[in-house]
Amino acid sequence: MLKILFKSITASAFMLIVFSTAVMAETFVFTAIPDQDETKLKARFTKIATYLSKELGVDVKYIPVKSYSAAVTAFRNNQVQLAWFGGLSGVRARHLVKDSQAIAQGFEDPNFQTYFIAHVSTGLKKSSNLPTEIAGKTFTFGSKGSTSGRLMPEYHIRRVFSKAPDQVFSRVGYSGNHSKTIALVQAGAFQVGATNYKVWKRELAAGNIDTSKVQVIWETPGYPDYNWSIRGDVNAKFGAGFTDKVQNALINMKDPDLLAAFPRKSFIKATNKDFQPVLDLGKKVGLIE
Repeated sequence: MLKILFKSITASAFMLIVFSTAVMAETFVFTAIPDQDETKLKARFTKIATYLSKELGVDVKYIPVKSYSAAVTAFRNNQVQLAWFGGLSGVRARHLVKDSQAIAQGFEDPNFQTYFIAHVSTGLKKSSNLPTEIAGKTFTFGSKGSTSGRLMPEYHIRRVFSKAPDQVFSRVGYSGNHSKTIALVQAGAFQVGATNYKVWKRELAAGNIDTSKVQVIWETPGYPDYNWSIRGDVNAKFGAGFTDKVQNALINMKDPDLLAAFPRKSFIKATNKDFQPVLDLGKKVGLIE
């Protein structure tokens, strides 16, 4: 009887070890909205994966996605457990996954901005208000799911003109990312566009913007934007307190090289409540049901 009991306990212990090893072997996967060139994103987030793997003690992998909606879908389907979202995509993703949370944002993200830019041939100059002379021009947003490249510029266009964008402009496009928006307006393919101010400043510093061809004509008031969001079931998968560990790892990221890749001064705590204004505007514009 004792021999049978011993065998039973031994088998149970073995199964526990196997189960624990399987849990430890789980890969923690994250993605990011493709707000700029994919090559740049891969280089940037592979470094983040290495950092998180060291801090969390688990294998961490970054996977790229082709669109903002694909990032939301990957989060919903548990193909990724963490994502670097914009305000709008984050709200959408968290709505689809029970108990998911915004856990961190850049120091600058509570007061983010969109830049309206124009080709110099339009004659438009920088203004303290959105210039009404943009009406009748060709216009490009960024991605259809972008906060800074779609939601906020569309909100301000509707606010000023009391019309939908396709009723204001002669042609409306969606570039897919902020870098491309800048390139299209600079080339004259579109006369006016809306882009993320961080990407504008980065591209300008990199020498990729010719200000004799394209210029900023209006800067929006600040609004909450980018955030790291995590699924609500990660503690069950990776162990109690795992969400807090991820949040702490992000907030304690001090390496200037890692932060410069975003670019952000640092990361600070975030909550779902911080993005209520994005949710409200998304519903008002009709981008969130």
